[in-house]
Amino acid sequence: MYDFAYTKPASLADAVHALGGADAKALAGGQTLIPVLKLRLNRPAIVVDLAGLGLSGIKVTGGTVTIGATTTHATVAASLDVQRAFPALACLAAGIGDIQVRNRGTLGGSLANNDPAADYPAVALASDATIRTNKRAIAAGDFFQGLFTTALEPDEIITEVAFQAPQRAAYTKFRNPASRYAMVGVFVAKGGQGVRVAVTGAGQNGVFRHTAFEQALERAWAPESLDGISTPADDLNSDIHGSAEYRGHLIGVIAKRAVAAS
Repeated sequence: MYDFAYTKPASLADAVHALGGADAKALAGGQTLIPVLKLRLNRPAIVVDLAGLGLSGIKVTGGTVTIGATTTHATVAASLDVQRAFPALACLAAGIGDIQVRNRGTLGGSLANNDPAADYPAVALASDATIRTNKRAIAAGDFFQGLFTTALEPDEIITEVAFQAPQRAAYTKFRNPASRYAMVGVFVAKGGQGVRVAVTGAGQNGVFRHTAFEQALERAWAPESLDGISTPADDLNSDIHGSAEYRGHLIGVIAKRAVAAS
């Protein structure tokens, strides 16, 4: 570690003001920021702790599940309201990392960081979620803009996320056995917005929609509808854990499992 200033604002306005300073970083659950600080891969002048802003909580209204930004993964997974209204979301949250990560990591922190192998971006994109901040409401399709990149401005804080619960949905992932991150994760959803298929863990630019799968599942919601549809390897990750071609194959396998589980 190295020296940096630390502040824990008591209001959203104070937090926004603190983040407007030079080299400021927001701290939510700290599951990414703390390791990055330890490795000195990021050297902010000030760390702004968002834990005191009262941004946690869950409410369900009709078909909309709204979750506060600092709500932990464990809270989402254990929520009976989420389990009833959007069971695939609760299941996804229950499979993030390990118990320590789930009890510290937050929904808003995960979305703001936009790790290319994170789980929440897939459900946000597939369920037509709206990410609300201190400034505006951002559609999930406009929010994710590439590797670790989002539409958030430097002094913009996620306050809550509204998910549109689909009629049918499931999330399946092929885990890295060490990190528990998704080497490939696929969230499938069928609802008022039509069919959505979002893929995480595989793309060089982070989460993406698989339009060929969507079109096939619009015709018939069944695993066999995806037979013969390949995923080009050009924009997929290739690393020590698996080649781009391997991940391309996995996307099809995992997508079929997700449809079968929905």
